[in-house]
Amino acid sequence: MTGALGAAVASPRAWVAIVAIGVVTYAIRLSFIHLFGRIDGVPARVQRPLRYVPPAVLAALVLPDLVTLRPSVAATLLDERLIAGAVAGAVAWRTENVFATIATGMGTLWLFRFVVFA
Repeated sequence: MTGALGAAVASPRAWVAIVAIGVVTYAIRLSFIHLFGRIDGVPARVQRPLRYVPPAVLAALVLPDLVTLRPSVAATLLDERLIAGAVAGAVAWRTENVFATIATGMGTLWLFRFVVFA
């Protein structure tokens, strides 16, 4: 690499920062496993909020793409993303199963993208 970007990547300070961030991230994850690995179970006070993590992560990953307007489609009712999102929302509401929601939403998206709107 050449230029400022190449110099920044080759810099030892950049590599020290990358390794330090990796070590800190690993330590945080390991501390959580180590803390709850020594006791019989996760306390109820911690367990109750944790059951909302998968739906929250799914919503954080999917909703920005669903609500972002593309100029070519302009959020019409024939947008395959909106159709797949509606189907996935119905599955999530009926089953409360994150895996079923992801599988159904992706299957619907692929069906509409590669078969119906091809």
